[in-house]
Amino acid sequence: MDFRRLEERVIAWADQKGILAKGTPMKQHGKTQEEVDELREALFYQSQDEDAYINAKGALCDTEHEIKDGIGDVLVTLLIQCKIQGIDPLNCLEHALNVIERRTGKMVDGVFVKD
Repeated sequence: MDFRRLEERVIAWADQKGILAKGTPMKQHGKTQEEVDELREALFYQSQDEDAYINAKGALCDTEHEIKDGIGDVLVTLLIQCKIQGIDPLNCLEHALNVIERRTGKMVDGVFVKD
């Protein structure tokens, strides 16, 4: 399925749940942060070579599944944020890419550090 069709499904879901009518940019940011934190938790256990773990909510989780779910949840929250803001997410991606393509820097301890 292509990106735009998936985006439409996300926005339809958010509309049905009342998120678009009652949500705010800051509240939506909070949801994104919550999902980023859950993804970070799964990535931590992956870095420890754990195939499964008990998450912060006390549930047994499959590490690989939680990473995929976490990335997807972050994308969903960002698509909703774009809709709330009236911004095309592909425009955001293109804008960011236009900036980062010109960056110089180096890898330090597994992280790209810009000059």
